[in-house]
Order: sequence, then C-alpha cells, then structure tokens
Amino acid sequence: MSDSPLIAETFASIQGEGALAGVPSWFCRFSGCNLRCTWCDTPYASWNPEGTRRSVDDLVAEARGSGLRHAVITGGEPMLFDALGPLCGRLRSAGMHVTIETAGTVDRDVPFDLMSISPKMSNSTPRNDPRDPGGAWAERHEARRIDPAALQSLLDRASPGSGRARQIKFVVSDPGDLDEIDDLLGRLDGWRPEEIFLMPEGVTAPPEQRVRFIVGACLDRGWRYGHRLHIELFGDTRGT
Repeated sequence: MSDSPLIAETFASIQGEGALAGVPSWFCRFSGCNLRCTWCDTPYASWNPEGTRRSVDDLVAEARGSGLRHAVITGGEPMLFDALGPLCGRLRSAGMHVTIETAGTVDRDVPFDLMSISPKMSNSTPRNDPRDPGGAWAERHEARRIDPAALQSLLDRASPGSGRARQIKFVVSDPGDLDEIDDLLGRLDGWRPEEIFLMPEGVTAPPEQRVRFIVGACLDRGWRYGHRLHIELFGDTRGT
C-alpha cells in the first residue's frame, strides 16, 4: 500500500541531533528498515516493525495542525517507501522545512530541505545478537550498510548551490571507529568538514572518556560534535 505506509509513530518534540538540534519539530517515523543495527534505539521500526497504516493526506493534516515549521521524516529507513516523495512534497508545499533522516543505503529523488545521512559503521553489525541467532541479519546488514554510490548521489542532491542542505552523522563507540570514518569519507567527494558530525553511541549520557576523544577528533578535523540533546532532555523515551 504505497499511499498508506506503515507509520510507527508521529509526535511533536525538540530535534535532538545535527545542525538543527533544539528546533521544535513534527516527527514522522516510517516503520521498516533494510538494516538491523545492534544498538538501534527504535527497534519497533526495524527489528520488530510495528505501527498503523496512515495516508499521506492524514499525515499532512496532522503536521499542519501541529503548528510547527519543521518536519523530520525518519525511521526505520524512510527511503524504502514510495510514499516518502509525495509526503515530503506536500509538507514543503505547506511551508514546512523537511529533514530526511536516512542511513544512505537507498538513493531516492524526493523533495527535501536537509538531507541527514547516518552511514552505519561496523560497530552497528549485530554480531552474536540474541535477536539474530543464526546470524542471517548480521550477514545482510554487513553487506548492505555502506553503499558509496548511493551516499555520493544523496550528497550531490544537496551540493552547494542546490538550495538544499546536508549533514553526515556518525555514531562512534571507540577510537577505532575514526579510521573507518576517515576511510569512508576518503571515498566520497564534495563534502565539507562542517557537514560532518560525530555522536557518542548509547541511549544514556555518554561517559566522559568517550566525550573527550570524540571532541578531540572534531577539533583535529574541523568536524562538529553531535550532542544528542533529546537523550539529555527525555532519556531513551519513545515519542521524543
């Protein structure tokens, strides 16, 4: 049902990540994902997709009724769904700024204002995860988690002069992740240091040692520290 996608939740909250952290926003979470991150903080939209089928008309009416100017379309992986384009187009026509949150494994030409790409590093692969006893998802996830061609196309859609913005966010667990991030960025063209965010992994306030090495990496490279404001404000709470 391409015109009535499965939606895990919609809610009004404060954007917690990236360049627009702190901005009041209406969130729409598509349910369904082609990846299975072991540390996923929304398993109800990935490991066990749940939700209600909602029409684009219904979603747009709710967004407009929120009175907010910013909309964040997330998941799961919203790029999997045909309804994403019509939804984003209608929201922008209603005068809303639209952010799309994606892992960057699927390239789809849809309307947006900010393309927020979160490539998944090897720390996301569900190795020895009890939810994947046979390891089938670990194998699929590892094969799918990075698609340089899709990533480059998404970056190009928001290149300077396009009237659109972009950001690349990385979840970091330990210093070893930095070499992997450097390697991936070395395979991509056109990005600028100020578009790169490093965020500490976890659904609680990060330990001081992790914050220190991430801040140090940002200072060395001219990248941005991605404070996860929603965790500080609300904790690991659904609908925030």
